[in-house]
Formats: sequence, C-alpha cells, structure tokens
Amino acid sequence: MVDLPRNPKCHTPLGTVAAMSRANATYRCSGCGVPSPRWVGRCAGCGEWGTLGEEAPPIAEGRAWVATVHEPEPIGQVSAGLWAPAPTGVAEVDRVLGGGLVPGSVTLLGGEPGIGKSTLLLQVLAGLARDRRCLLVAAEESPQQVRLRAERLKGWCLNPPQAADSPVRGSAERRWSEAGRAPLRVAPNTKDTSLLETVSPDLWVVAEADLATVLERVSQVEPRFLVIDSVQALSDGGVSGAAGSVSQVRHCAHQLVRLAKERTISTVLVGHVTKDGSLAGPRVLEHMVDTVLSFSGDRHHALRLLRAVKHRFGPTSEVGLFEMGEGGLEGVDDAGHLFLADRLPGVAGSVVVPAIDGNRPLMVELQALVVPAPQGAPPRRSAQGVDGGRLALLLAVLDRRSGVRTPGCDVYAMAAGGARVTDPGADLPLALAVASSACNRPLPPDLVACGEVGLGGELRQVPHLGRRMAEAARLGFRSALVPASAPEPPPGMVAMRASTLSDALGLAGLDARQVGLQVAGAGRSSSGRGTPTPVQWGRQRR
Repeated sequence: MVDLPRNPKCHTPLGTVAAMSRANATYRCSGCGVPSPRWVGRCAGCGEWGTLGEEAPPIAEGRAWVATVHEPEPIGQVSAGLWAPAPTGVAEVDRVLGGGLVPGSVTLLGGEPGIGKSTLLLQVLAGLARDRRCLLVAAEESPQQVRLRAERLKGWCLNPPQAADSPVRGSAERRWSEAGRAPLRVAPNTKDTSLLETVSPDLWVVAEADLATVLERVSQVEPRFLVIDSVQALSDGGVSGAAGSVSQVRHCAHQLVRLAKERTISTVLVGHVTKDGSLAGPRVLEHMVDTVLSFSGDRHHALRLLRAVKHRFGPTSEVGLFEMGEGGLEGVDDAGHLFLADRLPGVAGSVVVPAIDGNRPLMVELQALVVPAPQGAPPRRSAQGVDGGRLALLLAVLDRRSGVRTPGCDVYAMAAGGARVTDPGADLPLALAVASSACNRPLPPDLVACGEVGLGGELRQVPHLGRRMAEAARLGFRSALVPASAPEPPPGMVAMRASTLSDALGLAGLDARQVGLQVAGAGRSSSGRGTPTPVQWGRQRR
C-alpha cells in the first residue's frame, strides 16, 4: 500500500481530494440536457458530437422551496374559484387558453424568430393592462424598442388619459422611478407629449437579463401578469454556464415558476426553438410549466396559428388564427373566406378540402400540377403545405389501383394561402387534384372532397365529417365527394358517395383511361420518339 502525501493544513490525503473533485464534476449536453459522469465526444441521449460541457455542482440555497401542505378532502369540496381564467382581451388567445390566463399559472410560448411572439404578447398585455398591472421583462430588447413596437400596434396600447394623481400611479411607481426605470410611457422631456397621457399607465417594461434583478423588479412593481422575453436570455451569476445553457435555463425557469406560484402571478415565458421546430433547452422546461403554446406560420404569408401543445386547465384541441398586418396581429373569425378569397374557379387541378385543425373546420384549396418531365431528367415530386411522403403514397395508389400513371411527369402539389394541411382527410382531394391536372379537366367549383385513401385504394371516413360538410355548406358548396360510410349531409348539400378511389374519379368525371391517354399525349409531345410515354412505360412494366 502506497502512502499518499498529506497537506499539513488538511487531514484528507491530496489524492482523495482530487478523486472527490473528479467525482463532483458532471457533464451535461447543451442540446438535450442528458448528464454524463465523464466527458465523451458524442452525447448518448441525442447523438450529437461536441455538445457536452462541464457543469459545476449546484449551489445550496439559503431557503428551500417548501410546497404548501394540504389535507386530503373530497374532490367535490375542492374550491375552484381561485383558478378562474382572466380574459386577455384577445379573442383568439382566449379561445386557445379556454377563457384566458389562470392566476398563478406559467405558460411557455415558442415559435420561430420573427414570427410575431413579442407582438402577440404585447397586444395581450395591452388588453390586460386596462385594469390590471402588468410587467414586461425584455431580456433581449431595450425599452425604446418595445415602445416603438407598441406605437405601431393599431389601438392596442392606447387608453383614455388619467390624472397625475391617479391611484394607479402609487408607491410602486415611486419605487420604480427611484430604481431608474419607467413605465411604458414617453419621457416628459420628449417632444411627443401627446402620447404621454394616452399609453396605459399599468403596462410596465424593464430591460433586464439578470435573474436576481428581475425578481427584485417584480417585487417592486407587484404585477398580476408577468411576461419574460425570453427565458433563454436570463442568467444567474450563481449558476455555471452562459445564458441559454441547460443549467441556466433550468434554474431560471425553476425560480420563475416558484415566484408565480408563491405570489399568484400569471406568467408567460417566451422560448426559443431549434432548427427542427422544437423548444430549445432541457425537456424538463416543458414539464415545469402549466401550458405550452406553439405560434407558427409562414413568414412569407400573413397567416399565423396559435396552438396549445399542453394545457393543464383545459383541452388542447382549439386553434387560434391571426393575420399579420401593419397594425399588428388581428384575429381571423372566418378562416374559410381567408383561404378561398383569391380562388380562381374552373382551373384544372384545384380542389377544396374541409380540413379540421383541432376543433375548428378550415376550408383550404389544394392545387396540383402535372407536367411532362424534361428529357433526360428524373421526374420531380414537389410538395408545399402538404406531406411529401403522403403525396408519393397517393401517386403510387393512383398508379396501381386506378390506372393514373405519372412516372414520366413532374408533379407539384401545394396548399394555397400558406396553410399546412396534415389532416388525413386531404388524401382524396389531393388525389383528385392530381388526376384533374393530369387530364386538364377542371372539377365543379361547388364541389368539396374529404376522405382518407388506403393502400388498397379504399376510401375511409375521417373524424368530424358532419361538421366539415356543414362548414362547406355555409360557404356555398353544394356537393361533397365523401366515403360511402359518411353521415348524411346538411340541408342544401348532396353527398356523392364512393367506396374506392376509382369510383370517386368516375363520380368526379375523371375517367382513369382518359387521364392516362391525356398524360401519354403530353409526354409524347415533349419526350421524343426514343423516350417512352407514361402509358407505354406502364405497358413495358407489365
């Protein structure tokens, strides 16, 4: 046995101290948050390389968070009065949240950069600040930037002027002014004095990224609603790692959730997303909060969709629709007219599908274009707003079960208006659009189609088909091509029932044989004599 040297001022061998130091050091992946006892090049959780970083042991806090002790009681005697949601004033947000923000709840809002998360929350705070105090913590922007955005919002941040001795300008504002901060108002020495008395005095803003300072400002203002933009930008000096790291995000979120529960503050945290659309940071962040909202949309279109991925106070089946304009986000009451406003009837390859997003029916136009592929180039399959894999599956079913063969053609499919359709009920209308474009024969303008297509060519019923047809009838559609097991249509609409995809093509006036001849003629005109047409190619296969 070898005696290790000892430090004269310490009774523990130096070798033991080194071993203890190595044992306390942990490594954590910055992508997925999976810990590792030692450093490795590749994370065992997500498989990424070079993402593990050393993480210091957690620092013991002076006071632990002890939850309130409750005695068991019958569920019928539990009071739910404290959990009544407070309306935000934005109808589409209240629709998704089931009425509004619940006191003491923590909501996580995620979305791509520039999609409109800060604009949406500023409009929500402006509606809440009409009679309740709100605080916006801008960890990534200055108060001047927030103020400029507020001025661009059409009618959201403007309230009637109040007297200088108004009760809302109380001790909290004096403490706030002493701390060097100001509410969301124009400073008295600015030239634009007209806005000084029109901006809501209960909407406060502070630019701060230090967690301890943020908690102090919350204690000074005492808001009922708190927005942190964003949680990845906050940091605490007592925790290792830079802002946005797994340890910082987990610690800051834990402290903010604790603050919301202790003081009954409705809190909204803005979260960044990764390149694949998932929320950045540790997965535990989504488990800590009460509600997870997803704000999505195409940045090149005005449509924005708000969905609830997780909601402890209500269902997650609602969807909110917004339209981005110069004056901010405006709710869309009738989405059917939004998607069909610029539709051109009488064009081959166009079909309307009554899709369902959550519990909300949406009338979306699906378009397809089938053209001969250039000589010597492989056929292209392009999908925008629809699943590319689903398009390839439908082309295979059309080829094998219905005789509509497009091996020598480029096929393009899209959902018009920037919508994204993942509903299985879009199978039948997408197949009809491809066949309609292939034979250059338009479908009736008052026809809608909805149904799932199986690999055997059979048509299957989809959920809420009665509600879909009712929405289509409300918008003026008179016929619906649906599976044979579909329910009865509403008054004024005729149901065209089909059991297979081939039957549906016949009812729509698209004969599979005529479709094949039309595609063959188009392929022959551009392919040359040496290149087989789609129909000839199919015969050679047989």
